[in-house]
Amino acid sequence: MQWKRELLEAIAGKNRGLLASDVEKQAILAAITRLEENNPTPRPVEAPELLTGDWRLLYTTSRGILGFERIPLAKLGQVYQCIRAAEAKVFNIAEIYGLPLLEGIVSVAARFAPVSEKRVNVVFERSIVGLKPLIGYQSPAAFIEQIEQGKKFTALDFNITAREQKGWLDITYLDSDLRVGRGNEGSVFVLTKS
Repeated sequence: MQWKRELLEAIAGKNRGLLASDVEKQAILAAITRLEENNPTPRPVEAPELLTGDWRLLYTTSRGILGFERIPLAKLGQVYQCIRAAEAKVFNIAEIYGLPLLEGIVSVAARFAPVSEKRVNVVFERSIVGLKPLIGYQSPAAFIEQIEQGKKFTALDFNITAREQKGWLDITYLDSDLRVGRGNEGSVFVLTKS
């Protein structure tokens, strides 16, 4: 599809948005809008077979995610959003690297509830922040399996439901390997299925 190819070319080499100039950001947002207008899945929340999977972030405008680059001696590695539609669960995982042996992850586990054909409300439940070697982190899928088994990690591992951390996400484009979402803080996310 022309619009998909145009977007992928526009975000190539932009390091998830970290290297995009203001002019490039505007061009990327225009390409995203054209792609959204040609969404092959008009009711994405009702397509669990397409939603389910481990999605890797290609581009975002999220200050929260891109802000990891401001942490001294840290660089943002891969960022994943892993959706388990049958269980209405989502896991956000950011890999952080920098100094040797100080590679870590920042993860948030949440539940979601559909509120329309495109929107889900999200309630964050648990956060895990720690060093990969201490956690035993190998991959998003293996890490999520450990979370689902109830493992407590040697890390900052705490429940966050009492803090009323909520948000919503509109899924504005979805096909077999590309997803675009817009969040409640005005951020846009472009992800590819791993």
